[in-house]
Amino acid sequence: MAGGPVRHGARDALGVFAPVAIGLSAGLTVLIGLLGPSAMVPGLPGASWHPPYSLDAGPDGHLVIALAATAIALGGTGLAAALRSRWRPDPRLLLWAGSAVAALLALLPPSGSADHLNYAAYGRLAALGRDPYAVAPAAFPGDPVAGAVEEWAGVTSVYGPVATAVQALASLAGGDSVRLTVFGMALFNAAAFVGTGLLLHRLTAADADLQRRAALLWTANPLMIYHLSAGMHVDTMAVACMVAALFAFSSLRGAAGGATSGVLLGLGIGVKLNAGLVALGPAWELRRRPGRLVLVAGTATATVAAVYGIAGPHVLDQVGAASRKVSLGTPWQPVKLGLQSLFGPGAYAVWIQAGSVLLLAVLAWLAFRAVPGGPIGPGGAVPAGGRLLPPAPPVPPSPSTSAPPVPPSTSAPVRRPVPPEVPAPLVAAVIVVAWLFAAPYALPWYDGLAFALLAAAPAWPALEGFVVARTAILSLGYLPAREALRPDDLLWLKTVVRQQVVPWSLLALTAALLWWAARAGARARRRPA
Repeated sequence: MAGGPVRHGARDALGVFAPVAIGLSAGLTVLIGLLGPSAMVPGLPGASWHPPYSLDAGPDGHLVIALAATAIALGGTGLAAALRSRWRPDPRLLLWAGSAVAALLALLPPSGSADHLNYAAYGRLAALGRDPYAVAPAAFPGDPVAGAVEEWAGVTSVYGPVATAVQALASLAGGDSVRLTVFGMALFNAAAFVGTGLLLHRLTAADADLQRRAALLWTANPLMIYHLSAGMHVDTMAVACMVAALFAFSSLRGAAGGATSGVLLGLGIGVKLNAGLVALGPAWELRRRPGRLVLVAGTATATVAAVYGIAGPHVLDQVGAASRKVSLGTPWQPVKLGLQSLFGPGAYAVWIQAGSVLLLAVLAWLAFRAVPGGPIGPGGAVPAGGRLLPPAPPVPPSPSTSAPPVPPSTSAPVRRPVPPEVPAPLVAAVIVVAWLFAAPYALPWYDGLAFALLAAAPAWPALEGFVVARTAILSLGYLPAREALRPDDLLWLKTVVRQQVVPWSLLALTAALLWWAARAGARARRRPA
């Protein structure tokens, strides 16, 4: 997925395969929800005539897990093919098709995990006047909503106060009904997903190819449809806030633009703390404009302080605990097991955290050295950090001479230094991608933030390919991301695929990313300035 150029014939073949694979993947994702409660779809107590709706067909666990695996495989390969092919659909078609699927999925029960039941429970606790950061759903086993949690009933909320506020609003609307509470959150999730797509469409309005690519990376991205539309994860809200912040940052001028961008950045951090990595993008772009930097940073900080201050400092307790965990599907899982075999039982959280920070720094540094800079040649516009520059005008003749105008240079392309012109979305994308590859605890729906930032940034096919590969591999490790109703004979999906195949595959992919970034950076430094 992150290889070299593809021949024209192969690109034509990929262009035929891509729309078919993407369409089938999205269709299978819809089918999983439409079939109703299963190993992939948690049941939703409540009146059957209330939304979300399904056929309530009771499909076999083997069938729905096979459908999900096929959707992921087709989605990953189809997306990779679309990004590399000569398929050039109208970006508006991709935008509206993906939006239609997201709207349809809002009417179906969420699939893939049971996280939405946690969201409903935390919202219920907040609506009842309880503190979901201090009280776990297990404290109310008889409650019709809090008692529906499957696997995390004894855990307090790890999500930010803004996410909890949305969950509480959905709970107030849904009352005692799990079904209606989830439906309320699904409507908000669909609006955030579609709204993000519309903002990305506007951000890339200067170039149809960039608009097409933005739609492929977000709205029509079958992997994001699977995880964020059908899975209804809270990450969708964080992504929406951050893309809106970047839109305000680039589109609105003066103090209003800076303040709006800062508030939106703060709200995104109020959904999930790690979304704050995006703020480093605007900070980099404003490093030579201290006044505007202070405005954006100040309003963002004030918003975060207000959001978390109202909720209380204990809001961060679960975040701190989660930061010391190692999820089964990351490359740090075999590292943890190796440390335990060498030095005895123990979590080795400090060692792993230090290693992850070091890996993040190295990945980010190497990736920044490899940022593509556009060649400046005759006739044209040049992507310097992704922004199109007009061709240099011919030099007019001097009044004291009749010498003809000097035409634009027709010599070999010259490269401009890249780092100063790297735009905020690309800076943020590099940092977020490095974090995802380095994080000890990561789940496939976390990758939505990287896809949205890459969609808002200048095209970088190689890095996009690595992210597509990572998401597809990690997604196959979470089939499904819940224990309930998984057939006993498919336990190997967890013990073999999630705990062994996926971590080692991602370790190899991370090594490949390091090798590629080092080589690409070295080649960029050898080019004439």
